[in-house]
Amino acid sequence: MNTDHSALQDLVLFVEVARTRSFSQSAENLGLSPATLSRRIAAMEQHAGVQLFNRTTRRVELTSLGTRFLERCGHVVDGAKLARAALHNEANLPTGHLRVSMPVDLGRLVVGPMLPAFARRYPGINLSLDLSSQVRDLLGNETDIALRLTGSTDASLVTRRVGWLSQSLYASPAYLELKGTPQLPRDLASHDCIFIGGGKTSVLWTLKREKTMRNAAISVQVSGRFSVNNIGLICALAESDMGIAMLEPRLFREPISSGRLVPMLADWTSANLPVFIVTTSRLQTAAARAFIEFVADRFSSR
Repeated sequence: MNTDHSALQDLVLFVEVARTRSFSQSAENLGLSPATLSRRIAAMEQHAGVQLFNRTTRRVELTSLGTRFLERCGHVVDGAKLARAALHNEANLPTGHLRVSMPVDLGRLVVGPMLPAFARRYPGINLSLDLSSQVRDLLGNETDIALRLTGSTDASLVTRRVGWLSQSLYASPAYLELKGTPQLPRDLASHDCIFIGGGKTSVLWTLKREKTMRNAAISVQVSGRFSVNNIGLICALAESDMGIAMLEPRLFREPISSGRLVPMLADWTSANLPVFIVTTSRLQTAAARAFIEFVADRFSSR
């Protein structure tokens, strides 16, 4: 008894012979030997209990049953070929629909300005953009790509660093009035600092004094009551007078411009903030690969 898979293959063989009216030409088109093709068609006829072709030494013609069968299954084979071609095109050509999630300020202030150039370069790609402070579940929320400011700890996801954002030190006026303003990097050791720490109680912050000839760098072990895995929450805690934070000024323009957060150690810049792209697999459509490489290239040229 034929399996479903072999039955579908037999339909392809039948349609090819029915349209070419030649076993030899069909065998060449299909990459089979004429004997193999003839044997498969004969087995198909025997299994169905009907004759589909009238064969002579010179001609191959459809029987009346074969003609009606071709009318029924020809479009099925054609549809399968079109579906396979579409799948190949979507996997290898930068076209289709791409769903991308990212933090609100990262999308609005950093990635957003990149998108018009991306759209002009890839007119066949449509983008659905989800800007949210929530970390979307790629496996359950129909998201193809997520841009994040913290790497994923989920082993089932693929994380790639695509760029960096520069950071500076900020705190609220009320915190600085209470605890004092640090004058040197080493002063940070005696302050409450808010950091990305993954459960750690202290981390090493490295600061560079880029305006000097020596471009000196210094590392300071800082500690605080909050280690956080979300940069937006770090900003919110700093606004609430909880300590000093490393922030990318473009991502938090509003609290900085309003004065709710003020800069310190202006001559020093801190370690860059990594930007990650997270996907569910290393196997991506051409559209996804185009987006990832475009964003990575734009970050590298900043």
